[in-house]
Formats: sequence, structure tokens, C-alpha cells
Amino acid sequence: MFITKKHLSRRTFLQGAGVTIALPFLESMVPAQTPLARTAALPAQRFGFIYVPHGSIMKEWTPAQEGAGFEFSPILKPLEKFRDQVNVITGLVSPGEPGHSVSCATFLSGTVPSKGNVIQLNTTIDQKIAQRIGQDTTFPSMEFATEDHSSHIGSCAGDYLCSYMSTISWRTPTQPLPMELNPRIVFERMFGGDGKTREERAARTQQNSSILDAVSDSVKELSRGLGARDQAKLSEYLDNVREIERRIQRGEKQRSESNVEAPETPIGIPDAFEEHVKLMFELQALALQTYMTRVVSFMMARELSTLSYPQIGVLDGHHPVSHNNNVPEQVAKKAKVDAYHLTMFANFLEKLKSTPDGDGSLLDHSLFLYGSGMSNGNQHIHTDLPILTVGGAAGKVKGNKHIRVKNTPLSNLMVTLLQVAGIGEEKYAGSNGRIEL
Repeated sequence: MFITKKHLSRRTFLQGAGVTIALPFLESMVPAQTPLARTAALPAQRFGFIYVPHGSIMKEWTPAQEGAGFEFSPILKPLEKFRDQVNVITGLVSPGEPGHSVSCATFLSGTVPSKGNVIQLNTTIDQKIAQRIGQDTTFPSMEFATEDHSSHIGSCAGDYLCSYMSTISWRTPTQPLPMELNPRIVFERMFGGDGKTREERAARTQQNSSILDAVSDSVKELSRGLGARDQAKLSEYLDNVREIERRIQRGEKQRSESNVEAPETPIGIPDAFEEHVKLMFELQALALQTYMTRVVSFMMARELSTLSYPQIGVLDGHHPVSHNNNVPEQVAKKAKVDAYHLTMFANFLEKLKSTPDGDGSLLDHSLFLYGSGMSNGNQHIHTDLPILTVGGAAGKVKGNKHIRVKNTPLSNLMVTLLQVAGIGEEKYAGSNGRIEL
């Protein structure tokens, strides 16, 4: 018997002039006659952490029934199609006084931030996991956002430095990680390009209209001998890369023609919030698919955000709407914003669910924590937080549950995530146990 199957290394890349592109998992990366469990097809867990500000309308968020088979609440309805991989956990609390800075800072740290001019928090859970599983990837973790406070100095929201609201990821207790807003910068970081200024990036865009053009010869060489399924998967992946690139370039063109862009604003950020969020999610999907990283975090919006959402009929800013004072009309607007954020998240999950990864999908092998660091936007409190998880974590987590606890530290859930990631720690920040997922 002759074995003629072409075998590719899991570390195969497409290369061109100044450009290197990682590949998704292909069948050709499995050596002939090698059991699946001994190959690169063995599921590699991915983790994601998605933050939304200003809490939620908890009566519209919280399912009425506990346990399995619960009825999805109005705000959570966009996630119902992923029922088997969704766990809603209510009754979780975070420490600290009410406030926006504390809400953001405690979300993944379980630790109250220091006041005044001293930066002191905790290594956040995403970085604890990245330190364990991210060291053999291109980027141990990747941090995304759509807006931030990085241009502010001094204090934001009380006696806390703005650093506490500019990121949810801290590499160490004194080292906050910047979160990237510009999809063009993320794209070139992932696929090549070293333009550091606006002028350099614009010149590079004009000289090289497509990163994929730079690796065309490498694509042709790789394609020789690939099976039909690998050919189709490679083609779909490269189409996705080209589509994201096209949309980034379109956003740059729109901004350059509008003549209203502030000089310091980097090119590549779309005018429309929804397009911005979609691009950031699609870049995360590509990064996770190609094993560039196994840990992502994303501030979909920031605390004190005044973004309005005319596309869904909410003309008021998000922060003012969160201070609804229980006025029914304003409560309805806030609930609509919350459901809108989850709809965009659900679109991202659908992309992961449709992306093959080894013997399952990317969603099967991932686990995402989604939520906010406060519950009631009127009071800025950190009790009964809106928190959920989605994904199978490569068989480690089962969904379809509403888990109701009472005054339980959010850090207990962080202990669970550490253990799911293979980190056998029994304690994190102010935890006093774990949540059974």
C-alpha cells in the first residue's frame, strides 16, 4: 500500500514580501495513518472575555426558570440558538464601592483598584490563562476595544486613574494592557506591515492594495497536492481575509473623503459602530482560527460611553439611558441596547460555530465569558451581575443551564475558568469556592 497523502506542518505559513499569514487547521496537517488524538487536530481550547458597560436591565436579563431548559429572557433571546452551550449565572457579586471605574477594574481581576496616583490591581484572569496556554502562539493574548480613555490623564469617575477604565486586561498588578481600537493596526499586526504613522500606513496601503497579493505565489505552491476539502477550506479562509481587508480599506476611504477626521485619529476605524464591532469580532475569529492566539478580550464599549444607537431607534447616549430612574420609556431603551450588543455577539458566535476546528467547531473548543461589572446603572452597584458563558471549552463545559447563586463572588467563576483551562488553582482574588458549570 502506498501512502501519498501530503503532510503539512501545523506551523505552515503563507509568506510574501514582508507578509506572513498563518493557516487554519487543514486535514493535510494530520500525518497519514496517525490517530486523531495524537495530531494537531486534538482540540486546543480558546478563551474570550467580552465586556459591556453600564450593567443591564436585570428583570429583562434574568431567566425566570432555574436549571436546564430555561426560557430565554427578552435580552438574552439572541443567544437562544446556542442554548446547548450557554450558561447564565445570576447572583454573582464583585467587591468595591459603587462606580464606573470599579465596575471595569474588578470584572476580570476580582480586586478593588487603588485610589490616587498609584496603579495597583491584580493579574486578570485572561492573563493568568494566557500565561498557561498562550506561550506557544504568536500572541499570548490579544486585546480589542472600540473606544477608551487612553487620551485622558488624571482621574476618571472619582478618585481612580483613567487606566482602570481603559482596559479589562492586566498582565501584572501594575501593568495594564492597552486595548487596540483600530482594525487596520490589528490586521497588519496579524498579517504583516510595519507602518507606525498615519502617513506610513497610508503609503503602504497605496503601494500594496492587498496583503493576499503579496503571498499569491506561496498560495499557489501550497495548493499543489491539497485535497478537495482542504482546498475549499483554504479558499474560504483567504476569502475571509480579503473581505476584512476590503472593508478596512473602504472605511479608510470613507474617512479620507469626509474631511472631518481629527488628525490624531488612526485610519481604518469605520464611522459606523456596528461595522467597527463586526470587524473586531471577525479579526478575533481569524486570530483564534489560525492559532495566532488562544486568548482574546474585547471591550465592546467603555464605561461612561455616550454612544447613541439610532440604528435601533435609541437616540440617547448609552450612559444617560443607563440612568433611567425606572422611567419605563428609558428602561425600554436600555434593554434594547443590551439586546443589540448580544445580537452582535451572537453573530460572532455563529461565525465560530460554522468554522471547523479539528473534530468540531471553533465554538465547541472555545469558552467566552460575557457580561458587565455592574448591574443597576442607576446605582452603579456590583451585585447580581449580568454574567454568562458560551462555548464547550473542548468538552470541558456543558451548557443549557441557568445557574442561580446568592451573593457569590464573581471570582468563584474565575476559579472555575482557571480549572477548565487546566490551571489547578483553588483560589483567585476574593473567591470562596467555585461555580459548577
